[in-house]
Amino acid sequence: MTGDATQAAYSARAHEYAGLLGSIDHAAAPDISLITDWARGISGPVLDVGCGAGQWTQLLVDLGCEAEGIDPVPEFIDIAQTAHPEVTYRAGRAEDLSVPDGTLGGVLAWYSLIHADPALIGDAVAEFARCVRPGGRLALGFFTGPVLEPFDHAVTTAWFWPVDLLRREVEEAGFTAMHTETRTDPGARPHAALLATRD
Repeated sequence: MTGDATQAAYSARAHEYAGLLGSIDHAAAPDISLITDWARGISGPVLDVGCGAGQWTQLLVDLGCEAEGIDPVPEFIDIAQTAHPEVTYRAGRAEDLSVPDGTLGGVLAWYSLIHADPALIGDAVAEFARCVRPGGRLALGFFTGPVLEPFDHAVTTAWFWPVDLLRREVEEAGFTAMHTETRTDPGARPHAALLATRD
């Protein structure tokens, strides 16, 4: 499915999605802890890429980050801005962050690449590398599995990524992976997180 088709699928269900998952209260406690620890070490602006309803961006701001959320779905930008009026949100895509080279302290891409065509995911990660300054940080959340394969996500097709395979994409783009973790919560698909530092 193309990026435009994914955007259209989320546009049609944005309010439903936000109602189900659009609060930080819906996030798993280990994820909040991980991102909190990650964010506290960042110096410089942070982009929450694929911010959806904006809850993670708000968390970053609450932690003292100079954070902005971007998303390709206009409905999500409206929802996020209404829910978090003190935070900045704008339209944007993972493969085009529209910031100068090396100006970001970090990029959070929490489940925002799960629908990306595996052949094109390198474009997004390369854009993150372009925008993050040396020593800056990247945090990814994604669905994991033993092989790279698609599955029927509630909104549109998503992908399971083996951790080592996504780590390779990240490191080929110019990051060094510092931490990975996986878990499977009751009733949920296998989750993985990857934290990396820009070379």
